Amino acid sequence: MITVAYVGFGVSVREYHIPYVENRDDVKVKYVFRREEDIAQNAAYEPFYPEIIFTTDFNQILNDEEVNLVVVNTPDQFHVFYAKQILNAGKHALIEKPFAPTAKEAREVFVLAKEKGLICMPNQNRRFDADVLAVKEVLASGKIGDLVKLESHYDYFREDGWYPYFGTLYNLAVHTIDQVISMFGMPDQTHFDVRSIHHPGKADDYYDLEFYYGNSKATVNTSMCVMIDYPRFTVHGTKGSFTLPPVVHNSGKKKVVGRHKISRANAPEDRWGTLVYENENGERVTEKVPVGCAHYERIYDSLVDAIEHGKEKCVKDEEVIRVLEILEEATAVAKSHSPENR
Repeated sequence: MITVAYVGFGVSVREYHIPYVENRDDVKVKYVFRREEDIAQNAAYEPFYPEIIFTTDFNQILNDEEVNLVVVNTPDQFHVFYAKQILNAGKHALIEKPFAPTAKEAREVFVLAKEKGLICMPNQNRRFDADVLAVKEVLASGKIGDLVKLESHYDYFREDGWYPYFGTLYNLAVHTIDQVISMFGMPDQTHFDVRSIHHPGKADDYYDLEFYYGNSKATVNTSMCVMIDYPRFTVHGTKGSFTLPPVVHNSGKKKVVGRHKISRANAPEDRWGTLVYENENGERVTEKVPVGCAHYERIYDSLVDAIEHGKEKCVKDEEVIRVLEILEEATAVAKSHSPENR
């Protein structure tokens, strides 16, 4: 049995963690820790979780021998701080992404986890998004032949950009870069175009990140100047192509106070993908590809297997480090557009 304590009680915990473990036989949620000064912003949700102990004493969690996994859902700058405390207390750790500010700090955490004989992993759950799983299914089918190019778009139209400072890569591209790494592994080479249209040299909200794999390429793209939606994914192969509709942004969804419930139903048909390919007879075939639901519980499936059965983590240390190296390299490109550097 995995007994969990959460650090933080924001949207991430309420929508992307607890709903995916609350009915499991092998995972029990015992605590939520939040600082005294953070209680007010989410206090309305607490009565909907009567089975959970809410505490402002982090040591209560660290000293509870029943708790063997602590999940960190704090602002990014505290991830490494909490990860090291958790590991030093002899408990396994799941850390929200970005796992650390730098690859160097991530290596330090992984070394500590190895020394302690503990599991530490980032919550790269977005590799289990419904649309990502649909892309993987199409690639595995072989219907589009050999991959030529995959485009991943996550765009907005915001007249002043995302932030007037650096942070878009670490908060948005951290998902989409990991999705590419999870599908294709480590790239042979990369090329990064990163800037800000509205805040040159001060922000990073426009990027085209190119990842080369032999004779194929994957790109991760985001812009705040897209008024007509791009497909979320476009995939071209030697025998066909596949597209998925643009993403529905969570930031635009209304939050309802209450216990979050997840749907296991397929996405509506207008969110399904379109696959066009040539079959063995040389005939052009068009198919609609259903898009199911997200499977974020697979992160916990992996943790249970790793903690209780010694199996390999689904998000490997080297993948985490490479994603952080890419984020650092891409941020440096954005900073190079500062007027002082010209």
